[in-house]
Amino acid sequence: MTTARRRAAVLAASAVLAAAVVPAAAPAASAATSPPPSPPAAVTPSGLYGTTDPAYDGVWRQSLALLAQDTVGVRPAGKAVDWLTGQQCDSGAYPSYRADMSGPCDPKLPLDSNATAAAVQALVALGGQDTAVKKSVAWLKSVQNADGGWGYNPGGASDANSTSVVIGALAAAGEKPDAMVSKGGKSPYDALLTFARPCGGKDGGAFVFQPQQPGVVADSTAAAVIGAHGKGLVVTAGAKDPGGAVCKPATTARGAAHNGGAYLATALAKTGHLNAPPMPGATDTTVKPDVGNTADAVVALSAQGLTEQAEKSLGWLEQHAAAWAKESGPAAYAQLIFAAHATGTDPKDFGGTDLVAALNATGPAPQLTVTDTAREKQRDEKKDDTGVGVWWIVGAFFAASVGAGILLSGRRKSRP
Repeated sequence: MTTARRRAAVLAASAVLAAAVVPAAAPAASAATSPPPSPPAAVTPSGLYGTTDPAYDGVWRQSLALLAQDTVGVRPAGKAVDWLTGQQCDSGAYPSYRADMSGPCDPKLPLDSNATAAAVQALVALGGQDTAVKKSVAWLKSVQNADGGWGYNPGGASDANSTSVVIGALAAAGEKPDAMVSKGGKSPYDALLTFARPCGGKDGGAFVFQPQQPGVVADSTAAAVIGAHGKGLVVTAGAKDPGGAVCKPATTARGAAHNGGAYLATALAKTGHLNAPPMPGATDTTVKPDVGNTADAVVALSAQGLTEQAEKSLGWLEQHAAAWAKESGPAAYAQLIFAAHATGTDPKDFGGTDLVAALNATGPAPQLTVTDTAREKQRDEKKDDTGVGVWWIVGAFFAASVGAGILLSGRRKSRP
């Protein structure tokens, strides 16, 4: 989900939730109509990735950036991790962003299931954050809807994107999403099935955002395909799907995931990319390539085992995504790194762009880069190579025994 779409989703979800809240509603379901104002970009916290206004995507983009770094072997800066954990509310939930981390969260601050789920996935990957993860998982469980799914904000109607990203968080934390049964007796996979379109007709095989609010179907479909496999934002290619790009009647989430993959493969087949309809209220109504959702679709196709169908889109991304990522910021670079990882592509040479270096440059310098990690590994291997150590000792002893001690000493002194 790109920043622009996330901003629209936050506003839409908050507005819908605010309209639905009544005085007797539980405190967890209350929300303001929009997130509180954030500081201008000039005073954006130093631990945060990106320099644009974080009001709508601060936690989201930070989580994706840290998760992408971990995926490629980069150890993030400590203050970047501290910034993310500092955004957590006492309940374990995360808002989209809060400017003041000096005290408890404002009770009127809207809580964000997507941001919380993304943060869980990042913190699990980084390790050492068990307490924060457990609190967030407990909160996510507590706001599961009766239909088995999750809404953008607690109390909001379930949607495919939120349900899917929460499934990924639960799986990352060691939970079993299929056993996460709601008070209504439904699992998250039951909820996903309600968003799946039947084969044939408009958007056949796709997952809609909500039954009464289709939204950007490619976005919700990519998310749901991954969620149906119990995967998170980072995936590796699944076993080859023998069904190919043919939609078939489905009664399970996995079956619907196949159909979702078939929908995406068909949508991408002609040009290799998806198109983005104009944002509501936009003055430019031109249909343009949707880079972010194309990247997410590549990840989804890989998870589904439709890697051959993803190749054309991967090639298109390598040729066209660099400028979009540079303009869009850290979450965009993360999306491309996830696509590279899912397809076994080198993220340091993605169509000539080093995605890892570009992502690192959007925030605080990491503790270790990929190169540093490789060098550290080489040093460790040398230390552990006892055979080489023994032969150096034997050689030195032999040299000394034949009177070459002076020569050996001289060589040692001449080494840099």
